[in-house]
Amino acid sequence: MVTQTLRSADDCNCVAVPPDEEAYTLRRLDLSEEAIDAYYYGFSNRVLWPLCHGFPDLIENRPNDFEWYRRVNEQFAEAVSEHADENAIVWLQDYHLALAPRLIQGSIPDSTTVAHFWHIPWPIPETFRHCPAGGHLLEGLLGNDLLGFHVEGYADRFLDCVDRFLPTADVDRTRRTIRYDERTTRVVATPMGVDAEAYDSDARSTDRDRLTALFEEYGIPQGTTLGLGLDRLDYTKGIPERLAALERFFERNPGWRGEFTFVQKATPSRTEIGTYQQYGDLVRSEVQRINRRFGTADWRPIVYTEDVLPREDLCTLYRHADAMVVSSLVDGMNLVAQEYVAASVDGDGALLLSTRVGAHERLGSHALTIDPADVEGVAAQLEYALSMSAHERQRRLNTLRQRVFSGDIQSWMATQFDWINRVHDDAGSSDKSGRTRRRTDSESDSREPTPPV
Repeated sequence: MVTQTLRSADDCNCVAVPPDEEAYTLRRLDLSEEAIDAYYYGFSNRVLWPLCHGFPDLIENRPNDFEWYRRVNEQFAEAVSEHADENAIVWLQDYHLALAPRLIQGSIPDSTTVAHFWHIPWPIPETFRHCPAGGHLLEGLLGNDLLGFHVEGYADRFLDCVDRFLPTADVDRTRRTIRYDERTTRVVATPMGVDAEAYDSDARSTDRDRLTALFEEYGIPQGTTLGLGLDRLDYTKGIPERLAALERFFERNPGWRGEFTFVQKATPSRTEIGTYQQYGDLVRSEVQRINRRFGTADWRPIVYTEDVLPREDLCTLYRHADAMVVSSLVDGMNLVAQEYVAASVDGDGALLLSTRVGAHERLGSHALTIDPADVEGVAAQLEYALSMSAHERQRRLNTLRQRVFSGDIQSWMATQFDWINRVHDDAGSSDKSGRTRRRTDSESDSREPTPPV
């Protein structure tokens, strides 16, 4: 077992990592339990997460959550301003820091570039209008010089929301730029990848003995055809819909009973939130019901686990799964689909991929496309996946692997910083604080009012 010595922060609450190399420095921000509950479990995950994934009915706008969200964003912005100097690049990540860009811009040199990557979907305007403090959210994000999304559809939706809810913003859809409050924000779409080489290498290092041990550990008959699902226990992942499709599959295909086992690895998430607790209970009860209906003394159709699996075991399952099902109802990108493809080194797997995930834009033509809400359709695609010829499996996976490797995490990082450096260079050769053109009355009247602030 490898252990690492935990290093203490210095007087400035900074610590160099990793311990053996000290390649970069982390600045720790101390948050109170109240702040974590309101900022993270509150506004971030009771408002922004359901909003951006298209579940406005699940928004819980609790008193004081947004105020704490603002305070924590201010805390991050203050910490950044203490370290950002002339010509620095500030790169923010995800929906937890939507207000920070504008706050940072107000306290750093003009030559500093602020960029932000939004890792989850962006909602359509009809959904975004349900956002408490939506105007503040848009204004905060327009403090960025560069704002990135996974796919073009999310970028276009952001432009739509700005165009509708910020009447004084000048939106250029052709260039994907927004001029607001004397600042220009460029919006880009850059799909995120995975460390494909690492998953390929780790999968190749696995062996059949580990797979045999996993089958024994989870009571799976040796030689069984294997299906796989790997998700957080989150209502966006479509796990109950997947279970319904599996039930329909076994109804339609009695010959596969005892011959096919679906392993569903689920990771409990945000269990402090009631919606997540209820979702987990539903998933577990459905697994039990389906297993009671079809299971025998020595076989269960669905093996469900919430165990923490080491990477070796995950790569073993990835490599040997005959079918991987990614049936999210909505997903910003979904890296699991790409990890599975990278680890399918034998070329004999099949990927069933939801049309509602960002990864479908890159992989959809050679994955088996599914609509997660179409129970019959998912069952039929699973039938096809398990009966597909070896040649067809190999042909599809070869193309999928080419796309995953050509768009891996290193490629994504290079693209990100190519855009960031381009914006940074542009800012260096021109004044950021140019004037915003005046809108006519007819243009202003066509806009909807800013969401509540």
